Parts: sequence; C-alpha cells; structure tokens
Amino acid sequence: MSDPAAQKAFPVSWEQFHRDSRALAWRLAEAGPFAAIVCITRGGLVPAAIVARELGTRVIETVCIASYHDYTTQGGLQVLKGISPDVVKLGDGKGVLVIDDLVDTGATARVVRDMLPNAHFATVYAKPQGRPLVDTFITEVSQDTWIYFPWDLGLSFQPPIAKTERG
Repeated sequence: MSDPAAQKAFPVSWEQFHRDSRALAWRLAEAGPFAAIVCITRGGLVPAAIVARELGTRVIETVCIASYHDYTTQGGLQVLKGISPDVVKLGDGKGVLVIDDLVDTGATARVVRDMLPNAHFATVYAKPQGRPLVDTFITEVSQDTWIYFPWDLGLSFQPPIAKTERG
C-alpha cells in the first residue's frame, strides 16, 4: 500500500464500525456455529469482540502478524504470535472463525489460511485483491482507498472532497 495521503480517504467512526461489525455477526450467525474465534491483531480485536458477543462465542484466540510497519506501507510479514495448539487441533480450523478488520492485498490472510485451512475467514471490509481469500465480509472498497479506523483518528477538520481533488 502506498502513501495514504495520495489515496481515497474512507474515515470510519466508532458508531459505523460497530454497526458494520454487528452486520458481520448477522451474516456469520447462519455460517456457524463456531467453536472458537481467532482474531488477527491488532485490527481484528474490536470486530472479534463484537462478533463474539453477538454469537455467544467464549473461546477467543489471537494470531499476531505485523504487516504495516509505519501506517503507510505494507512490509514483510512477521508472525509475532502463532495460534494456540488447542485451537489449531479443531480440525485444522473447521469450526473456527477468523476475523480481521480488513483484507487488503491478502498477504496476511494467506498466512492465516495456511495455519487454519478449514476456518471460515471474515472481515468487516475487503479490497479487490484480498477479497477472494475471505468467506464473509460487509463492505468492499476500492484498492486505492485508505480506511481510517476509529482507533487511529482524533477529531479534526476534513477538507471538502472538491478541494482535495483539484489540488
């Protein structure tokens, strides 16, 4: 991913993210039940908590993968923490729900799919390059869109679109 300033901005409020995460839970309710949720940190933590509440899932695991190293570029992937063997042994992921906030290029999703090939993979947002790797998502955005998640934002002025496009 290149410089977010050169891309389309898609700011997401806490309220919108909560609504989208609950919408994800509605879709996932028909795909379950799930014995466990694995959230990809850090972005998957918030939607995983919302989905776990809505679906009544109590076993929540994390897989920690670093891909964005400076908020502007996606670098080499580094698995910082793998998935618990207790969760992996659930049929290589059968009955496991993997949640992330966004699938972008699909690089992180591929790593997790290798760990849990039979898991159901869900994201709140999806971009075209990564979309084939997820089973369920809520909103697709273009590949050149930079999503500003609520945990990355403070309150500030946003210039009108017409002024930013004309330079």
